[in-house]
Amino acid sequence: MRVLAISSAYGGAACAVLDNGRALAEGRIAEERGLAGRLPAMVAELLRRAGQPLDLVAALVGPGSFTGLRAGLSVAAGIGLASGARVAGVTVAEALAESLRADGRGIAGRTLWTAIVARRGRIFLDRGHGLESLSTDRLPVPGGRVAICGNAANEVAASLAAAGADVMLTAARAAQPAHVAAIAVYRATGRLPWLDAAPLYVDAPEARLPTAGLRAAPV
Repeated sequence: MRVLAISSAYGGAACAVLDNGRALAEGRIAEERGLAGRLPAMVAELLRRAGQPLDLVAALVGPGSFTGLRAGLSVAAGIGLASGARVAGVTVAEALAESLRADGRGIAGRTLWTAIVARRGRIFLDRGHGLESLSTDRLPVPGGRVAICGNAANEVAASLAAAGADVMLTAARAAQPAHVAAIAVYRATGRLPWLDAAPLYVDAPEARLPTAGLRAAPV
């Protein structure tokens, strides 16, 4: 199965076209600034190098940066429409868990927690039964052994260890295209439930309507 995988939840973007897990073309954008303008051109070049057709498009849905997620999901939707390929959504927690499984880095029966940087002083935390937005000074203390992944893993692991928890810090930080593609293939082949490629929002939007209401439309 030939898959275009887009990982752009935070810190730029990593993309690849893979054929049965083998990378045909890969590209990275190091920073988020200008991502919405640069990502379509990079993906177009990857598709040119890899050749057509595509069977599947996979994109991270979150949690993560609003800008990065919207850029990646917009490109994924456009490529899906142009190519006729299905577009599957993949969560960051799923992709990071797949990276640990694929690389053989077992977590020894521990529960995997995924910690992602949110707004200042807050994180998105996935404990395997739903996603929460939490203050970093109000983290839940696990009742059993846990392993931590994600780009906020260092901070969360240190906080939990200081509270006396049995914590294992994994090396899984950013979701890689190969693991995003693998989860999408599981969805396309029925091994996982289908997830549409729509952004996964956790916090309520910070923008608010003016207290006096919107201005009248120009005449």
